[in-house]
Amino acid sequence: MNRSWMVLALLLSGCVTTSGSFMVTGTKADGSPLPAAMAQGSSIYTVRNGLCKAYPGATVKITDSATGKELASESPHQCK
Repeated sequence: MNRSWMVLALLLSGCVTTSGSFMVTGTKADGSPLPAAMAQGSSIYTVRNGLCKAYPGATVKITDSATGKELASESPHQCK
């Protein structure tokens, strides 16, 4: 039983809840700018993944709209 709780704690500690308003920008593989988008909370992942699907090799930058600081845990992201 103790192992179950430890495994559950480890799994939950990896989950991050993202809240706030973010600006998602970046550059295509050729260096030209990506279309910019606004995202709320965890929708940054949907926007980022959509940009990566449309522009393989792009670099996506996610910035907190309130502070202007880059979201260090998710940005910059190199699309595959």
